[in-house]
Amino acid sequence: MGTITTPSLLLPLPPLSLDATIANLILTTTNSKTLSKTLLDTNHFKWSTDLVDKILKRLWNHGPKALRFFKILNHHCHYSHTASSFNLVIDIAARMRDYKTLWNLVDHMRSRHRGPTPKTFAIVIERYVSAGKPDRAIKLFLSMHEHGCPQDLISFNTLLDILCKSKRVEKAHNLFRICRGRFRADVVSYNIIANGWCLVKRTPKALEVLKEMVDGGIEPTLTTYNVMLKGYFRAGQIKEAWDFFLEMKKRNCEIDVVTYTTMVHEFGVVGDLSKARRIFNEMVKDGVLPTIVTYNALIQVLCKKDSVENAIAVFEEMVWKGYLPNSMTYNLLIRGLCHVGKVERAMEFMRRMKDDECEPNVQTYNLLIRYYCDAGELEKGLDVFDMMASGQCLPNLDTYNILISSMFVRKKPEDLVVAGKLLIEMIERGFLPRRFTFNRVLNGLLLTGNQGFAKEILSDGCFLSDFPSGFPGSVHSKGIPDALHELYADGLRGNFASSNCIEYV
Repeated sequence: MGTITTPSLLLPLPPLSLDATIANLILTTTNSKTLSKTLLDTNHFKWSTDLVDKILKRLWNHGPKALRFFKILNHHCHYSHTASSFNLVIDIAARMRDYKTLWNLVDHMRSRHRGPTPKTFAIVIERYVSAGKPDRAIKLFLSMHEHGCPQDLISFNTLLDILCKSKRVEKAHNLFRICRGRFRADVVSYNIIANGWCLVKRTPKALEVLKEMVDGGIEPTLTTYNVMLKGYFRAGQIKEAWDFFLEMKKRNCEIDVVTYTTMVHEFGVVGDLSKARRIFNEMVKDGVLPTIVTYNALIQVLCKKDSVENAIAVFEEMVWKGYLPNSMTYNLLIRGLCHVGKVERAMEFMRRMKDDECEPNVQTYNLLIRYYCDAGELEKGLDVFDMMASGQCLPNLDTYNILISSMFVRKKPEDLVVAGKLLIEMIERGFLPRRFTFNRVLNGLLLTGNQGFAKEILSDGCFLSDFPSGFPGSVHSKGIPDALHELYADGLRGNFASSNCIEYV
C-alpha cells in the first residue's frame, strides 16, 4: 500500500445536539446517583419519545450505559417509555445476549400495556438467529400468542426472511411447507423462499419454488423477477442473467430502478464496466431515473474495478445533478482513497460529510482505523479511535476487533498491553469477544512478559464477574496454561451479563 502521509486527524467538532449532549453526560458521569438526580430533575430536560430514542441510538454501542439510562427514566414522574424505546433497548439487550434482562423488559413492556408488538418479536427472533439459535427463534414465533401478540402472515414472512438471510434456507423452506396453509402464504412468502435459495446459489431450487407459486394461482411480481435476476448473477450465471433481463424487456415487464441498479452493479463486479455504464445510460433514456443507491452501486464498482478518480468524477456529477450523497456514498469513496494510500483526501471527504450534514458513522471511522493499522501506523489508528470517544460515534465490535488484531503486528509488549485494555473495554461496553480473540490476547500477554496483566484479566478482580458462573476466574491454584485450557474448554458462551441484569418490577 505504501507509506501513508500524515493528515490532520483532528476534525473540527460541530456543536453538540441535545441528544449528543445527554449521551455524553451519561457516558462521562461515573456516579450513578448523580446521574439519576440529573436525568430525573424536571427542570433539566423535557423528555419525549423522539429524544429518548435518539439517545438510545447514540448509546447503541455501549449497552450497559444504554440499559442504565433506560432504567433511570423508568422512574420519571412525568415521562413513560413507549413501544419504540422498549424495542430499541430490547434489541440492545439481545445484541449483548443478556437474555434475562431482555425478557424482564418484555414483561415490563406488557405490564405497561406497551406491547410486545410484532416488531418486538421480529427483533428478538433476528437476534436469536444471529446468535446461532434458529430453533429457539422458531419456537418463540410459535409462542407469540402466549405473550399477547398473535402470529399473522406478516410475522410469518418476517421469520422466513430472517432465516433465509442467515442462509438457513432448508429450515425456512420446511417451515414454509408446514405453515403456508395456516398463514395463507402470498407472493411475498414465495419471493422470500426463492430469494433464500438464490442467496445460497441454488437457482434451480428458486425456480421450482416460483413454478409452484404460479401453479398455485399466484402471479409473480416485478420483485419476483428481480430476485431471480440477482440470483443468476450471484450464482455466476452471467449469460443466464443477461438473457433473463432481455426476456423481461421482450415481455414488456415494467422494469424499475431496482432492476437497472442490479445490472449496473453486477456487471461492474464481474469487471465489465463498459456494459455497466451502458446500462446506466440506457435506464435514463428509458425514463427510469437513477437513485442514490444506483449511483452508490456505480461508484463502488468504479472504486474496485477501475479507479477512484473516475468514481469521484461520477460523485461530482451526481452532486451537480442535485442528488444528496449519503454516508454509504462517502464511505465508498473514503475506502477507495485509503486503498490507494490517499488518506489525506479521504479525510477531506470526511470533512465534506460534516459540511453536507452527513455525520461520519462507525463504518467511516473503522475504514480509517483499518487502513492506518494495515499500513503499520498504529498510533494514528488509535488517534482515530480516540476521536470516537466524544460520544458522537461510539466504537462497535468491528472497531475493537480491528485494533486488537493490529496490536500483534509489531510484537511489542506495550502493544499487547493496549490489546488487553481494549479487550477489557469492549467487554465493559457489552461486546462478547470471540474465544479466538480472548485466547490470542492472553497468549500474547504471556509471551511478551505481561503475565501480571494476563492474571489480572483472569482474576475475579477484573471483569470476569460479568461472565457465567462456570467461567474460570482464578489462576492461583494452577499454572496459566492449565487455566487457559480450562477457559477454552469452557468457552465464552452463555449470558455474560447475567449477573448485572436489570430487573423491571
